[in-house]
Amino acid sequence: MSSELSGQIEHITYTNVEDGFTIARLKVLGRLESVTVLGKMIAPVPGETLRLKGEWVRHPVYGEQFRISSYERTVPATVEGIEKYLGSGMIRGLGPVMARRIVDRFGNKTLKVIDTSIERLAEVEGIGRKRIETIRSAWQDQREIRDVMIFLQAHGVSAGHAGKIFRRYGRQSVTVLTENPFRLATEIQGIGFLTADRIAAKLGFPDDSALRVTAGILYVLDKLSQDGHVYYPYDALVSKCRETLSVGIETVASAMADLVRADRIVLEELNPDPDDFQASHKAVYLKPYYVCETGIARRIHSLSAAPKACREMQPDRALRWVQQRLAIALAADQITAIRTALAEKLLVITGGPGTGKTTIVNALLQIFSKAGASVLLAAPTGRAAKRLGETCGREAVTIHRLLEFTMARGGFQRNEQNPLTGDLLVVDEASMIDTVLMHHLLKAVPAGATMILVGDVHQLPSVGPGTVLKDIIDSGTTAVVELKEIFRQASRSRIIVNAHRINSGQLPDLQTSDPPEPDVADFFFIQQEDPERVVEIILELTQSRIPRRFGLDPLNDIQVLTPMHRGLVGATNLNRRLQEELNPGQDLVTRGEQSFRVNDKVMQIRNNYEKEVFNGDIGRIVRIDPFSRQVTGRFDGREIFYEAGELEEIVPAYAISVHKSQGSEYPAVVIPVLTQHFLLLQRNLIYTAVTRGRKLVVMVGTRKALAIAVKNNTPQHRYTHLKYRLTGR
Repeated sequence: MSSELSGQIEHITYTNVEDGFTIARLKVLGRLESVTVLGKMIAPVPGETLRLKGEWVRHPVYGEQFRISSYERTVPATVEGIEKYLGSGMIRGLGPVMARRIVDRFGNKTLKVIDTSIERLAEVEGIGRKRIETIRSAWQDQREIRDVMIFLQAHGVSAGHAGKIFRRYGRQSVTVLTENPFRLATEIQGIGFLTADRIAAKLGFPDDSALRVTAGILYVLDKLSQDGHVYYPYDALVSKCRETLSVGIETVASAMADLVRADRIVLEELNPDPDDFQASHKAVYLKPYYVCETGIARRIHSLSAAPKACREMQPDRALRWVQQRLAIALAADQITAIRTALAEKLLVITGGPGTGKTTIVNALLQIFSKAGASVLLAAPTGRAAKRLGETCGREAVTIHRLLEFTMARGGFQRNEQNPLTGDLLVVDEASMIDTVLMHHLLKAVPAGATMILVGDVHQLPSVGPGTVLKDIIDSGTTAVVELKEIFRQASRSRIIVNAHRINSGQLPDLQTSDPPEPDVADFFFIQQEDPERVVEIILELTQSRIPRRFGLDPLNDIQVLTPMHRGLVGATNLNRRLQEELNPGQDLVTRGEQSFRVNDKVMQIRNNYEKEVFNGDIGRIVRIDPFSRQVTGRFDGREIFYEAGELEEIVPAYAISVHKSQGSEYPAVVIPVLTQHFLLLQRNLIYTAVTRGRKLVVMVGTRKALAIAVKNNTPQHRYTHLKYRLTGR
């Protein structure tokens, strides 16, 4: 229930300069005890008088509090309030002692004197001309801050956004907003186009403003890139922009021309199939993606054409030696892969689980090391790199670490001018590499090096734009070895066998009773079509049934993977229910609808290069400061500190989307599969989910939904032209 409260700030317990979140004590007329208030306020000062709107809440530890929804500042009305306001440290040149002298002299007219007749401060002992000028300047600064904040909040800007805007533009904030509010969308993190558009509307910008339409086109293209597209067809893009911006074709076309002239976008006529005139269309790229896609093609051609730096090796001799050293007999496909790697500069090794990719990599590492070659191992994520290093017995790092990424020095330090030093580069989980990352990786590969991309092309494509690994394979311009044989030991795992059945379009073996051999009891299907009951089964599985039967830890070893975020069996609801069951306790920090507790499993959902934690990384919360709303998480042994304003970067991770699970393996996965997921039920999604489980996979849902997914081998289309650039079309 909404309430109003008026009073004077007595004490600031905490304030966050990034998002404005403040905890303060407020002296309220008619109350003996001061009140704790909390919410977003910009630059609060003890002694200020506020009129607040919000609601009363009761914290289980800190008792009754007033949560602020909106507020406005008023001039202190009492002499005591004025004295505290001036002596708070807000005004340079005034401290508590001098504030008392001024108030003793001018009483409740003090603020008016400072505002209109500041020279009269000379009447106060200890204040000379120099101090008066200092006070005048500080008072003017505070007035400008107040005027900016009043302007921003009057135009629908939240306190948190207002603070970011003022810190970015200072006194020029009002000028920036009145001239081009759409700058906010590209220059301030956390303020996107939709927020900037709402502000612009309040400022009176018309729908067909050139500033609005150009910003809107960039926004639509960025959203499309988040769906995986490297470019988008011109006509289809115009339609989407018209729908989003409610403007005419001519207006969009004119704004596109402006963006081309400004070198923000690239228009290119594409015709992937020379025999099909209808396939021709005009493509629109955001400039960085055009640079990256063309750069990948150029670098692959030059890398393939350059001579090898390391000395030539004799394949037959190398194969005899490595099989003896590893005490194994390589299969025909594995021998082909090794021969190809010794002959070619660039090789793709692809295949499903249990097909021997790791054995090939280990053999190649032995052979190249024996020949005196230096070797580099990398993967897109920390978890994938750790797993690669463990299986190969060598150091493996993330691609970002390999390329020495640092924000302080402007990005990737390894590039054409400062290439990597190595004769062999092996990159695992290559299906996860998007267009931008592959561009930067190839820029840093030495011309003489051999590069081997290892991955499963049948998994979901990268989270970022493009289908790089698939395009390289489909182009036919690079050596590719596809492994299909499942080795005998792997064939005893129903996870692996069922994964291959799914990939070939067959339903997995849905036997629900335990098979006779205990070592293959690793895949189960629980039939249930009621979504509410599916949720309850998932809770039972993670909390008790799997831990009791298989001895696995609910937080560390079991991961729920779901096709979607919304709905009863979506990640959002499952996280809320799983958190209640697996990590009950007080909600110490809340952001929006999410609550965080110590020991929560959380996931980073955007790349943070300064903290070196990336989209999809999973960690645990180890510390929380309830007053400052600061959170510390541990990711792969490293502690990452989050200010209150940065909590939007993490979400609970008891349940995550299948897309976010790429590059990771878990001892056990639980997967809901229901027809309400219809739009997302695709073969590569189910295949990716199943192959995340190392020891146990449990599917809960209906055979009908699973059949829909297995039959649907038409993944969502992504617009990319890399395949044709590699073939020279």
